[in-house]
Amino acid sequence: MLIRPRRLRKNPIIRELVAETRLSKDMFVYPYFVVPGKGVKHPIDAMPGIFHFSVDMLVKDVAEGLKFGLNKVLLFGVGENKCEDASSAYHHDSLVAQAVRELKKAFGEDIYVITDVCTCAYTTHGHCGILHNDYVQNDETVAILAKMALAHAQAGADMVAPSDMMDGRVCAIRDLLDEHQFVNTAIMSYSIKFASAYYGPFREAADSAPSKGDRKAYQMDFRNPNEMMREAFLDEDEGADILMVKPALAYLDVIQNLSQQTQLPVACYNVSGEYSMVKAAAQAGWIDAQKVIMENMFAFSRAGANIIITYHAREILENNWL
Repeated sequence: MLIRPRRLRKNPIIRELVAETRLSKDMFVYPYFVVPGKGVKHPIDAMPGIFHFSVDMLVKDVAEGLKFGLNKVLLFGVGENKCEDASSAYHHDSLVAQAVRELKKAFGEDIYVITDVCTCAYTTHGHCGILHNDYVQNDETVAILAKMALAHAQAGADMVAPSDMMDGRVCAIRDLLDEHQFVNTAIMSYSIKFASAYYGPFREAADSAPSKGDRKAYQMDFRNPNEMMREAFLDEDEGADILMVKPALAYLDVIQNLSQQTQLPVACYNVSGEYSMVKAAAQAGWIDAQKVIMENMFAFSRAGANIIITYHAREILENNWL
């Protein structure tokens, strides 16, 4: 027998030497939920190990994460004034804007701050845009998203991440940012975002569940692979700097297809439902959390993701699982 593939699996040293997929701490982005108040660090029941933070406590937690190399964060605002026109989303002193300013004041260029741009947590109805006659209005919403992105950039955000799935919002955001001389503020577009059942825990964390109906009229149908690529290429043409697939675990084929067809970096979002399922199974003693988490991370990278947004990032780096 001349060919014995097991020779290269004999021991850990040779397995590490020939590994085709590798992970780096630089690939990870850690999401945070920012709430009003001071001294707040409140656990989110549906997401064990994840918390709501007031701005002051967020700064302290980010300082701890930096010790382990966790230097990229994605911010979500929770608990703002909810109104029909989502005007609190683009207020210059919104929770996200406050958080960005304080993080940049404390850490400067040592921290890379990304902000989620969507109206779902800022509207009374919980939809990702302005609602008329039970239908989300595209162009009216896009104008608000662009103002929201600009407010975040003015506060010091390094990157904005529109997650709404409105048509044309990347172009509108890019134009407004450039008009106000924020040409270096990057855009990571939620380019392929599905109307998914995996978002349940997040909607508790962000207080953003729709009060009626669903989001299938704007988030993507997971049955349509051609439409997925069309959406991504539209965002690329409109000026997105990074393309994202969300969720990640059930869509490894989509990550792979996108990574093979674009020259832009590809991000994936390991979403709340994916996270909470692992945590729940581990707490029940059904799985080994570390092994399953890392297997998932390698799957994302193997599929072609350059960037992994995950609620597991903190424990991976703190425990040196890489």
